[in-house]
Amino acid sequence: MAMEVTRELLHRLPKAELHVHLDGSLRPETMLELAAEYGKKMPAHDPDHLRDYMHVQDARNLVEYLERFEITLSVMQSADALERIAYELAEDLARENVRYAEIRYSPILNVREGLPLTEAVDAPLRGLKQAEADFGIRTAIIICGIRNMDPATSRDLADLTVAYKDRGVVAFDLAGAEYNYPAKKHKDAFFTVINKNMAATIHAGEAYGAESIHQALHYCKANRIGHGTRLYEDPDLMRYVNDFRVPIEICLTSNVQTRAVQSFETHPLRQYYDAGLVLSLNTDNRLMSATTVTEEYWRAHRYLGFTWEELVDLSLMGFDSAFLHRPEKLELIAKVKEEIAEMEGVGTVVA
Repeated sequence: MAMEVTRELLHRLPKAELHVHLDGSLRPETMLELAAEYGKKMPAHDPDHLRDYMHVQDARNLVEYLERFEITLSVMQSADALERIAYELAEDLARENVRYAEIRYSPILNVREGLPLTEAVDAPLRGLKQAEADFGIRTAIIICGIRNMDPATSRDLADLTVAYKDRGVVAFDLAGAEYNYPAKKHKDAFFTVINKNMAATIHAGEAYGAESIHQALHYCKANRIGHGTRLYEDPDLMRYVNDFRVPIEICLTSNVQTRAVQSFETHPLRQYYDAGLVLSLNTDNRLMSATTVTEEYWRAHRYLGFTWEELVDLSLMGFDSAFLHRPEKLELIAKVKEEIAEMEGVGTVVA
């Protein structure tokens, strides 16, 4: 007997979210309120129209997809705004039974109006701590360097990451325009983080090929790969990723939006899963991609034929790929397995 996959069932499934951008996941209602408070212009004046505008449906590549972020960043330049936005994101995640989330952003983009760089980290941490108390979700922050900025800026952000070790920040990332901005130029920043026994993940293989993933792994020593969409282009590297159990953070919807793949049906997620890779399903940007973690699981089922058992496997791999200390991770996974077992004991079954 097999469980019938429904959105409601996937909503109840305990999930981890390892790749979600703070500045890509605002509520439109909050954007409008903050814009009025801080005197910023928005491209629409009611939540529904703003939500539609922010949903990227016309991008020809990753760079065009990223253009919408200037709108969200315009209202993310104060401590109060950052605290609120982080709190609300954690609340939204908790509402769909996300039990653990690693939320990433680049604080250097939030200091344009004079906010101290440390406060650009402290404020979201305050919001997340309050959300943890209110909703029972566990959260952490990943600080991002930006590929198309000076590598010296990445080193500063790496220092910031290290300063917040064991204070809510768990890893360092490299995000932004990928094509023509190789990760290896930022390797010193990653050395700073790894030398302090912290984790690293890198956006790679999305807007550029498998060579980008190779640099992330072998120059920057990434522990996980963000997207990894084009890993299949290098079968030898794909074997390496599989052999060494390097987790891949899959973002189905945004990969279609940025033209990293032509359609959901042609996404390599199924190929990667069947090959035995370690994978997780993530939203990337809840606002720009008009998605949720539940919806990403549903699309894996609808377009790539993932069964309930396979989706549960993806969920557990997500928790196992988290940048948590091992004892905490094992305790969390045990609780998740118990809840899934209870779901399967009372769920709808089909022959």
